[in-house]
Amino acid sequence: MSVEGGTTGPPGLARQVLLVAGKDLRIEARSRVALNQVLPFAGVILLLFAFALDPDRGLLPRVAPGLFWVAVLLSGLLAISRAFAVEGENGVRDALRLSGLDGAAVFCGKALAVAAQLLGLEVVLGFGVVVLYDLHLHNLVVVVVASLIATAGIAAAGTVYGVLAAGLRVRETLFPLLVLPVVAPVMLGATRAWEAALNGAPSEAWPWVQLLAVFGVIYVTMGWLAFGPLLEET
Repeated sequence: MSVEGGTTGPPGLARQVLLVAGKDLRIEARSRVALNQVLPFAGVILLLFAFALDPDRGLLPRVAPGLFWVAVLLSGLLAISRAFAVEGENGVRDALRLSGLDGAAVFCGKALAVAAQLLGLEVVLGFGVVVLYDLHLHNLVVVVVASLIATAGIAAAGTVYGVLAAGLRVRETLFPLLVLPVVAPVMLGATRAWEAALNGAPSEAWPWVQLLAVFGVIYVTMGWLAFGPLLEET
């Protein structure tokens, strides 16, 4: 934090991002929504599909990438929706408006916190998918890179539409309707990249990773520009 002419200026952009991300992660650590609700919900989704498709063991490995990302997306929607609901109930959103923090920094901090939670969830679900669906990871690098970019895209889009729906009375039902069409390209790219990697064809996976990167840049840019005005309006 800089001091000039006896006045204390606002923290730098990176510092603001870390402040917002730390605040969101502390709220999650205290509420334990991800641990007590989101993770069990995702685990139930994987178990249900495993039992439903168990008679055809050859089918499980083929559909595993799609089922994994469906579980991640649904769980992510639950986590993001709950995070914005908690902020609204406790007046945190009003405090953010009055804090003087840059809107882009608030967006990046919130998206970073969401991405961190999603990555933790993906690690746990990844082990579950490997065990339940008998997967063999032929190219872990492609899987990791695709997952990181897809997670960033989901977190960025979810954060933007989360604040857009936060001020609405029907946000619980409207939020998924807003986000699902937007993240469809991310789901497609991540699923296809995983399929190619699991089939031992990494050269076929990289074009999908590039598609993920394009949409990730679009979502982050959209959030960087639009989050501040949306926060003021909600």
